[in-house]
Amino acid sequence: MASFGADQFDVESDDEEERGRQSSFFNWFYLSLTVGSLVGGTVLVWVQSAHGWRLGYGIPALLSVVAVALFLAGTGAYGRHQPPGGSPLTRIAQVVVAAARKCDVATPTDAALLHERDGDDGMSAILGSRRLAHSNQFRFLDKAAVETAGDKGQPVSPWRLCTITQVEELKCVLRLLPVWACGIIFAAAYTQVSTTFILQGDTLDPRIGSFRIPAAVLTVFDTLSVMLWVPLYDRAIVPLARRLTGHRRGFTQLTRMGVGFVILTVAMLAAGMLEVARHRVVTRNGTYRGTDGAEYVPLSIFWQVPQYVLLGVAEVFTFIGQMEFFYDQAPDAMRSICSGLARAAFALDNYASSALVSVVVCVTTSGGRPGWIPDDINDGHLDYFFWLLALLCVGNFGGYLLVARWYNYKMTAD
Repeated sequence: MASFGADQFDVESDDEEERGRQSSFFNWFYLSLTVGSLVGGTVLVWVQSAHGWRLGYGIPALLSVVAVALFLAGTGAYGRHQPPGGSPLTRIAQVVVAAARKCDVATPTDAALLHERDGDDGMSAILGSRRLAHSNQFRFLDKAAVETAGDKGQPVSPWRLCTITQVEELKCVLRLLPVWACGIIFAAAYTQVSTTFILQGDTLDPRIGSFRIPAAVLTVFDTLSVMLWVPLYDRAIVPLARRLTGHRRGFTQLTRMGVGFVILTVAMLAAGMLEVARHRVVTRNGTYRGTDGAEYVPLSIFWQVPQYVLLGVAEVFTFIGQMEFFYDQAPDAMRSICSGLARAAFALDNYASSALVSVVVCVTTSGGRPGWIPDDINDGHLDYFFWLLALLCVGNFGGYLLVARWYNYKMTAD
């Protein structure tokens, strides 16, 4: 949906207004996902609890039908359709095979001598894809576009001779991979919103008047933070940054993601400082037993709100920035698969987070010690785990700075 929606904007003509609208589209698209998540996690949960699962599942089923109807109703307004350009994985394999077959062939110093489709329309041999300008990175792949004497005068298999645009497609993917890898550590730290943050909140005082606030409910502050910061970013921060930097988006896409990396580090530090404070309260005042039989620390659960809010801000900068970056930097015929890379990093965070917790538990419980994350975290050091996450975020940001400095933005051929 994200790539199809972004396709509707005419950015190929270098219209700055259209580029600005496309950039805003990613912000508002993500906001719509967040609003849906908020409704699903509050209203629908209440419906399921109060009125049963039939209605609880019936409402989402009805909304899905309405969504399809709305999508189809807009068919006449969808003016831009990216035609299927064939399997991108096949094209990638062809470049690798062709470059390997010509490993002994010398690459010309003049990129104009490399093979490309003829024509003045700016389009490549890949259906619906513009020609890409030659880049100097990964020069060994250029061998796939070297036209030898045996390639001339007859149709040549793409497994032997590729166009420079096809070679640049693979280069684009290779340039995206280090950025994608940095997103895994970011997402692994972000997933604490549904794991250790709740573990921490379960021990804090949940009372507000006569009500008890479940720890998981505080995740709504992450959602509300996103809902607040998306319009604030789009309508206030971007215009201000545009005047200061002169960049049409206010920030470059890599800068936007980097800001989110820093904010997430601050969120981990905030969680660690709260955990230190929680331990001090336990040491000084002990715990009390609630009406539900559980033990709580006499420290309000709402002290967790800042770390949830910071996570929401980091989400606006990095996750939305990733969506826009991977779409914008993907070749025309590979936008869907490259956009999927951003979500794949978010999916891998659960594995990375689980692996990290397993390693921490294994190492810190050796010798009969309770470890950092025992069943009763009052006996452990969850703050050490948050410091570790903050340290990983700092190291990841350092690596990201190197990647961002090395990265070359995609260029189309004139």
